Amino acid sequence: MTELQNKDKENIHALSVLTLTPSQVNEVLPHLASLSEAERADFLKLADSHHVVLRALAPVQSATLTNGHSELGTWAASAIAAEHERIANALDFLHRICTELEAAGCPTTVMKSLDHWPDLGNDLDLYTSADERRLVRVMINKFDAHIEPRSWGDRLAHKWNFAIPGLRESVEFHVKRLGQTGEHITLAQRFISRRTQKQLNGYTFLVPAPEERIVVATLQRMYRHFYFRVCDIVNSAALVESGTLNYTELRQASEQAGIWPGVASYLVIVSDYVKQYRGQGLPLPVEVTSAARFGGEKVYVRARFIRVPIMPQGADLYTRQLTQTALRGDVEGALRLNLLPPLALAAAVAYKLTGSDKGVW
Repeated sequence: MTELQNKDKENIHALSVLTLTPSQVNEVLPHLASLSEAERADFLKLADSHHVVLRALAPVQSATLTNGHSELGTWAASAIAAEHERIANALDFLHRICTELEAAGCPTTVMKSLDHWPDLGNDLDLYTSADERRLVRVMINKFDAHIEPRSWGDRLAHKWNFAIPGLRESVEFHVKRLGQTGEHITLAQRFISRRTQKQLNGYTFLVPAPEERIVVATLQRMYRHFYFRVCDIVNSAALVESGTLNYTELRQASEQAGIWPGVASYLVIVSDYVKQYRGQGLPLPVEVTSAARFGGEKVYVRARFIRVPIMPQGADLYTRQLTQTALRGDVEGALRLNLLPPLALAAAVAYKLTGSDKGVW
């Protein structure tokens, strides 16, 4: 293992301790105190990538009030203040965006971004059932938004990204479809029909129901990126422990979409990861654990994230999804899924040649 890989592993371990077992903050303070200024900046960048800046640094700031690490405490306080400022601005924009879209007849749900609270993602993810032309018209006319270049994958999945003056975060819309190739239409409709209210900082947002929150996390982690961030573990663990998940509802929706094995595997990975830090996993029902194709024993830290093997685990989930889609007679969905392997290959080639896959993915 290279020095860089070791450093990533140490830093992700520190983030995991701080967010899953914050009472054990003293375990990682010596590591943080030993970091150089450049290394500390890299740690903060990693926390940002994992969407846990506030959740990770809050226990650090609190602990340094009594243990003498004053410089570390000052660094944590400064980073926390900057993050609060960013989030306040993003929430204001997000609320105005949702308000304008609803007023224009564009039903909209905020996906993923608010799951990280009190943290916030590096872009704002939304789903809408509106016509794409109406969406674009509202974003340009009301916010002077600029449409970001769309890749082949974006067009296939019906995704649009907008840059708005005064907003650091990109605003990403999934329009009428979900999934890497836009294969999920019926599943996507649940993000409007079952959305619920969430109140944050005086704003009210419409967000997915708990079951859809697990579904979208699964689609992103198990069927697209094949890696977890620390926030995915923390967010989903909190959702399971809240007792609000209806596993019957979750299973029915996931089976219909052909992703139940992926959903079950996602939850078992989260549970196994939590067990490493808390000594016991999550209270998952047998119907989940028995449906999982693999668990935390297969994940590993590499290139700054917690990786899920593409071969054979990821490929197996893809094959099962494709088979189920074909068996239920969803011809368009199956055709779209069949485009995924050549799209992934093209992205890999583009990345090797240019260092970027954005034109494809």
